[in-house]
This record gives sequence, C-alpha cells and structure tokens, in this order.
Amino acid sequence: MSEIQKDLVRNHVRENYKKIALKVVNDNNCCAPSGCSPEESQNISVKEISKKMGYSVEELNSIPDGANMGLGCGNPQAIAELKEGETVLDLVSGGGFDCFLAAPKVGEKGKVIGVDMTPEMISKARSNADKNQFRNVEFRLGEIENMPVADRLVDVIISNCVINLSPNKIRVFQEAYRVLKEGGRLAISDIMMTTKLPKELQSDFQLYSGCISGASTIKELGGYMKQAGFKNISITPKVESKDFIKEWAPEYKVEEYIVSAIIKAEK
Repeated sequence: MSEIQKDLVRNHVRENYKKIALKVVNDNNCCAPSGCSPEESQNISVKEISKKMGYSVEELNSIPDGANMGLGCGNPQAIAELKEGETVLDLVSGGGFDCFLAAPKVGEKGKVIGVDMTPEMISKARSNADKNQFRNVEFRLGEIENMPVADRLVDVIISNCVINLSPNKIRVFQEAYRVLKEGGRLAISDIMMTTKLPKELQSDFQLYSGCISGASTIKELGGYMKQAGFKNISITPKVESKDFIKEWAPEYKVEEYIVSAIIKAEK
C-alpha cells in the first residue's frame, strides 16, 4: 500500500468515527461499516452489544453516559490484569469507555492515557472525564502509528478492535514496543482474518472503517509483533464472536472470513 493510499484509509476512518462521535444519540452504533442500521438499533442496544463482547453489567453501569458507543469486538479489560499504580495506554480510546473502566483498577497512584486521532472523540472523552472527575485519566490527540507518548512510560497497552484499522500495522507494534517499559505487556482484542476476503470486500473503504477489510491473519499479526521485538506472543481466536460479527454486514456474511481474537504479548 502506497503512502497516498495509507492516507486515504486514515482519512476515511477518521471521518467515519467523527460522524459517530457527533451523533446525538449513541444508542445505535457498533463496529460495523456505518454503525448499526436504524432497524437494528431498535432491537439491539449498546449495552446488549457490549455484553456480547464480554463486558459485565456492573462494568457497563459504572462508566459515564455516552462513553460506551458499542464499538469493539471484545473486552481487553478481562485479559489486562491491571494492578494498582500501573500506567495504562488505550489505543484509539474513542469516548473513553475502556479508559474509565481501567481508572479505578490502577487507582490514584496509577494513570490511564487514551490516544485517538479523531478530535471529536477526544473532545467527547475529555468532557466525560471532566464531568465525572476522573483525575487519573487523560486523552491525547494522535495516531497510533506515531504515539504522543514518551519512551518506556507504559506498563500495559490495551485496545479494542482498532489495530485492524491501521494501514501500517508493523509501525503500530513498533511504537507500542517503544512506549512500553521493560516487562510491559499488550492486552488487545482485535479482528483476525480466518480466510481470505473476496477482492470486492478487500477494496471497500466502508468495510475497512467497519473493522473488516483491514484484518490480518494470525500468522501476519504474529509476524508483525515478533518483528517489533515482542515475546510470549499469544493470539487466541474467539469462535463465539461470530454471533455478533454476523450483525456487522449481514449482506456480505463477513463472519465467514473474520473472527475476534485475544492478543497478548510482552516486552
């Protein structure tokens, strides 16, 4: 992919998530080509979508209104094993959902940093943090291929269905390695390709911003992580995720090509 093509992908993704951030009603979004359809939104609430991804009712009731947009494909909190005093980095933090869940786990001595390339998402997240007095959370505008984070600052990196959106995945993992402390770890939920997508789906920008066309195979993703320097790499597909993935773009039957996976590694 040329640099011009990469910019086109980033701009399309940014514009898509800008539209989601600016929606007045946030109860009809999902990680899908253009959000859930109005017909779907009548039957599937954001909380229901998130419960399918692995979030508990207690978690969903504990975060600020508007922070959860139903975007994602899993629950990185469930695998992150966060400890008090740790510094956590959330890649593409959106409205701050996972950041606000991480905040009480790391406590007053810990810190949570959210990075997102969409100004409208950053504004929404900062507003949520301010209104709800999250003092150990901050949000920074930037791309995950060029993280606005100092070297060796972070204990844990989490992300939820976002690395597939990057047109330069090896760069994302190189940056992740740079900002992690020695012994730091990745705890990621993301989409994996189980079989090759048809050409017409591969070239669809709308499907790319819907967490579908940009997916890598397990072999490819493991290769990127190993090349960046990570060790103890573990990528575990969650077959049950097809139950909600099939709702993303039913006309294309994308559940036949992709699956959510748990991704872990250490520096």
